[in-house]
Amino acid sequence: MATENKYEMIVNASIKVMKEKGFEKASVSQIVKEAGVAQGTFYLYFDSKSAVVPAIAKRILNTLFTKVKEVHLQDSHIFDTIDALVDITFEITREYRELILFCYSGLAYYHSLEIWEEIYQPYYNWLECQLKSAKEAGLCTSKVELAPLARMIINVIETSAEAFYLSNQGSKETAINKDQVVMFIKSTLTDYQS
Repeated sequence: MATENKYEMIVNASIKVMKEKGFEKASVSQIVKEAGVAQGTFYLYFDSKSAVVPAIAKRILNTLFTKVKEVHLQDSHIFDTIDALVDITFEITREYRELILFCYSGLAYYHSLEIWEEIYQPYYNWLECQLKSAKEAGLCTSKVELAPLARMIINVIETSAEAFYLSNQGSKETAINKDQVVMFIKSTLTDYQS
């Protein structure tokens, strides 16, 4: 069994066990039993149950980012890119809401803000490149520097999706919430004084 497979097996088992039992009640012994690996193998990759949480968060973000790149066309208008980011982020948040909740609780235990930033950096960089292209084409007139703007846009989209799905607003009209987020972001990309 390849090393990468064992790592993935542990992450997959962690997701399954934590979804079933919750973060608090899940144990390393349950995770390794589900993964079919020895407990020592778990500790080759992770120093605690909490240390698995960033790997789960990375898996969720990679899923989102892969979907974004699949639908994004190189010559897409920045507004089409924003529409896609909002749609996909809402979709992934709905699909993974339980995992996202315990990722937040697990990340709090693990104190892994640095890891969180590392996980997000490729996504931030990608959006910054999209914004740069839009600015060069005259489609983005925001006066905010592009690196912080990319972070703000991603944070606004994720915070909105999480507020919608994690605080039980899911019964409200999804399209209305998404439209409001899109309108807000698009207004930040253009002349905000008009």
